[in-house]
Amino acid sequence: MPRGGARVVSGPPPDPSSLKQLANRDGWSTLPAEGRTGPVPEWPLVSPQDRELDLWEDMWRRPQAVAWERLGQQLEVAMFCRKLAEAELPKASVELQKVVRQYLDSLGLSVQGMLRNRWKIAPAAAAEEPGERDGTVVPHRRPGPRDRMKVVPSGEGA
Repeated sequence: MPRGGARVVSGPPPDPSSLKQLANRDGWSTLPAEGRTGPVPEWPLVSPQDRELDLWEDMWRRPQAVAWERLGQQLEVAMFCRKLAEAELPKASVELQKVVRQYLDSLGLSVQGMLRNRWKIAPAAAAEEPGERDGTVVPHRRPGPRDRMKVVPSGEGA
C-alpha cells in the first residue's frame, strides 16, 4: 500500500458553491443540459454486441459526452459500455461490478464523478427565469449584515 501524499480521491470532493470556488471558477466546466447534439462516434472496439451499441448511443447523448469528446475518451466510453453490458448479465462477478462503478466515477456519470471532474450541468432551458436570456438578471449573492438593517425615519428613534 502506498504511503503518504495526496491521492486523486482523498479528502472531500470539491464543492462548486463554496466561497473559495466562487472566487476561482476557472476550474469548473459547465456541460449543456440538453446533452451532446452531434452524431454518435463510430464504435472503436471489435465485435460489438447489440446491447453495447445501445448503451454507446445513449452515452453519447448525455451532457458528459461533450467533455469526453473534448478529451478524446471514445475508447474509455466504449470499454465502459462493454463492461456495463457484461455486468448486467445474471451472475456477473462483484469484481466486474466494481470496475463498472469505477468507470461511472471516472467518466463523470455519478454525482461523485461529476464533482471529482469538476463538471456541472447547466440549468435546463425551460428552468430559466425571465430575463436570463437578455442578461438582465443580477447574480444571486448571500445576504450580509447590512441586509438586516432597516431605515428609520428621523424623529422616530430614541
